[in-house]
Amino acid sequence: MAEAETETIRRQPIGRPPRGWYPPVKRLADVVVSAIGILLISPILLATAAAIKLTSPGAVFFTQDRGGRGGKPFRILKFRTMRAGRTPDPKELVPLDHPEITRVGRILRRTKIDELPQIINVLLGDMSIIGPRPTLPDQVERYDEYERQRLWVRPGCTGLAQIHGNTGLTWPERFEWDLYYVQHLSLWLDLQVLFRTPLLILLGDGRFVRRFDEAHWG
Repeated sequence: MAEAETETIRRQPIGRPPRGWYPPVKRLADVVVSAIGILLISPILLATAAAIKLTSPGAVFFTQDRGGRGGKPFRILKFRTMRAGRTPDPKELVPLDHPEITRVGRILRRTKIDELPQIINVLLGDMSIIGPRPTLPDQVERYDEYERQRLWVRPGCTGLAQIHGNTGLTWPERFEWDLYYVQHLSLWLDLQVLFRTPLLILLGDGRFVRRFDEAHWG
């Protein structure tokens, strides 16, 4: 992370990696949920793949290197939402009105359907259903000891930062939510994220923007 980005992160004492009964149970739940989920959403996956193929040339999926638990790199899987053949800039912010997003891609991004293939990453053990969103390897390489706490758990498809505004938050604000999640990992916290994520999808990120220091957790 850039120095300017880290200055506003509140430096709490460094904790310790999550222990106890919940982390292994969480992984077992991820395997069961992702396996069942792939079967249940397979019609959506197939229909989406067909829509992408029929409306724009190019591959159905988009893959990119991300940093996983412990910083180990993996290939994240998404449905392609942008014009094929473009050279992606990993640091580029891509709003919904970006001119290179396809018509189908705009719908997929708005509904988060483009993220559904990540359930395969969950089944493979690269990700979890819930956790901090995975960042780029070069960002991971710049983490200091405090920031590396974010890598103590598997990255997630959704997380505490997402239900509190996602891209409506600055990176340091999202980081505060992520570190709180890692240091307080629990079934109750995961249930809150799980049940609030559909509201985020239905109503949009903008309605849920909340800084960490404005919440009761802060």
